[in-house]
Amino acid sequence: MLALGVISFLGLQAQKQANKIEFTEYDLDNGLHVILHEDHSTPIVAVSVLYHVGSKNEDPTRTGFAHFFEHLLFEGSENIGRGEFFKIVQGNGGVLNANTSFDRTYYFEILPSNQLKLGLWLESERMLHAKIDKEGVETQRGVVKEELKQRNENTPYGSILNETFAHAFVEHPYRWTPGGSPEYINKAELSEFLDFYKTFYVPNNATLSIAGDISIPEAKKMIEAYFGDIPKGTKEIPRPTIVEPKKTKEVRDTVYDNIQLPAVVMGYHMPAQGEPDFYAMSMLSQLLSQGESSRFQKVIKDEKQKAVFVGAFPLPTEDPGLALMFGVTNMGVDAADLESAMDVEIDKVKKELISEEEFQKLKNQVENDFISGNGRMAGLAENLANYHVYFGDANLINTEIDRYRKVTKEDIKRVANLYLNKENRVVLHYLPKPQEN
Repeated sequence: MLALGVISFLGLQAQKQANKIEFTEYDLDNGLHVILHEDHSTPIVAVSVLYHVGSKNEDPTRTGFAHFFEHLLFEGSENIGRGEFFKIVQGNGGVLNANTSFDRTYYFEILPSNQLKLGLWLESERMLHAKIDKEGVETQRGVVKEELKQRNENTPYGSILNETFAHAFVEHPYRWTPGGSPEYINKAELSEFLDFYKTFYVPNNATLSIAGDISIPEAKKMIEAYFGDIPKGTKEIPRPTIVEPKKTKEVRDTVYDNIQLPAVVMGYHMPAQGEPDFYAMSMLSQLLSQGESSRFQKVIKDEKQKAVFVGAFPLPTEDPGLALMFGVTNMGVDAADLESAMDVEIDKVKKELISEEEFQKLKNQVENDFISGNGRMAGLAENLANYHVYFGDANLINTEIDRYRKVTKEDIKRVANLYLNKENRVVLHYLPKPQEN
């Protein structure tokens, strides 16, 4: 038995080594952090730049700047014509996009590997020579306002994040979401946009992460050529230090929306990503809602037929954030009934340890999700950048799974009791707007 145990252990270690993601990282003199992963399995390369600026870095009277810049920095540069970013990349067989969160703004291109220089040139132009002028700002004001209108007003349940975070936070800048306010974008002067660019979109606030079919020595030469001469930012980079006060009372409200079926939204305050309890809360959310056999799906949706959809979603944030639970009622079911059904399932996790079979299934799901997240070059580049920026340790791409593996059944029950309490939550009932006569 001892020999079999040793063989099994050695086999597991060998498998870990075989699956290890190798990478190189270093800093340029201007502060740009570079992470490179070489993989010749497919002839593509993902080129990405993560700027450590999100909505939480904004002035409360100018919310929406980070999201606005996500759009604005596709306007072009001194050497790229207005609106040419997409044409250039797509014309060379690639795709590109960007996204903004509470904590970061992220740009990427996925290109044929012989177009690495093109990706580096585009991102260096964005960092050094972005076209921030009256025409571009006015164009993007219209684009962003229309996007926010479509998302918040014309999409059923589209205001859920805005409403939940606004009700849950009173001091921390998570009280506004990355979309921000069209009103503030309208008020801002060109000089304010230029100042935001010079403050945040600088090499010492950026991580260049590249994964794919590259030669690391050759990539280093190209990176130095395209980024080495970009001046380091000289402005202080604002980092909010506000700590949200501990909640002592449940917050409840009703939101009337252009919907047909009522919905229930619960937002529970939870730890920041990387904290030990974050991993237990993440697994708890998966227990409740991932897959057809999860607690919410099996009981609330299938057996009791209280909902057409119900789920739990822990949002990973740099500062303490929220775990969201969201359900849309079945026809003829009111929001209070659905809320009660969700509370019953939450109370079960607080009172009883989950079974060994359920726990093993949960661990398998977590490991599968972790491996899948690193299965594409784009995912690898993004994860390496995230781990460096948020945790200061890019090698968590290989080891973070061990933090999930340390979570016990007792931890899941403990965090359910610690965080899933009524005094620690926001509850919103989404109801159809009254019919106008």
